[in-house]
Amino acid sequence: MRVLITGGGGQLGAQLRRVAPSEAVVSVTGRAELDITDAAAVQRHCAAFAPDWIINAAAYTAVDRAESDAQTAHAVNADAVRHLASAAAASGARLLQVSTDFVFDGAQGRPYRPADPPQPLGVYGTTKLAGERSATEVLGGRALIVRTAWVYAAQGRNFVHTMLRLMREREQIGVVADQVGTPTSAHGLARALWGLIDVNASGIHHWTEAGVASWYDFALAIRDEALACGLLERAAHVAPLSTAEYPLPAPRPSYSVLDKSATWGVLGQAAQHWRAALRDVLTEIARMESA
Repeated sequence: MRVLITGGGGQLGAQLRRVAPSEAVVSVTGRAELDITDAAAVQRHCAAFAPDWIINAAAYTAVDRAESDAQTAHAVNADAVRHLASAAAASGARLLQVSTDFVFDGAQGRPYRPADPPQPLGVYGTTKLAGERSATEVLGGRALIVRTAWVYAAQGRNFVHTMLRLMREREQIGVVADQVGTPTSAHGLARALWGLIDVNASGIHHWTEAGVASWYDFALAIRDEALACGLLERAAHVAPLSTAEYPLPAPRPSYSVLDKSATWGVLGQAAQHWRAALRDVLTEIARMESA
């Protein structure tokens, strides 16, 4: 099996490389190796590599910046997906498109199922939904869409590293408590994506780790687990904030928990709880910092 992975410089791309099956021939590309917004370059690269699968882990994820940079967000999250899907169609490959909980508005108050109608609130979610639709319009059943949420890893810029930095610098921080979802380690997500490829899944799937948390809950867990593994020397006070108290350019869904039951059934197992995954990632960070 030959697999092309885009977004190799990101946290998910790194984990996809890390847990790739030993029998897979994998080409991992970052922006320097392949500009996915360049349709001709995508066609040339896919024709030369001849993948069986393309995993698109590249995305414009700067949610707030997207509100004032919609053209770039659309080029990366929507147009580039169409380029990849067209190249996959030409070479007989399949495309796994990684998408987001932000395609929903958070208004329904129960975990979102794959078939629930999307209703994005901002530019980021709108462009990611456009990418989903581009993939399915071009490839039909040969497209696999996997929505996930709140992704972080031991490397890269993410909420976990931001919290560790702020908790080292300050005695008190404030974190939004009225936005609820599920933290997801890039490592666990990468393993799930390879598992879905292994069973030749198609259609729309949801995958995060188990459990539910607000950003405030997530921050408290980061603090407590970081103290336990020696990443923090003292416990900063974490104060709960409302969304209104912490305004940002892009609107966020207040409740974006994804229903993963169907995907867990396809994979034959449920994911671990998000707090156990967090403990694993913080332990890895501690090892890296002590090396």
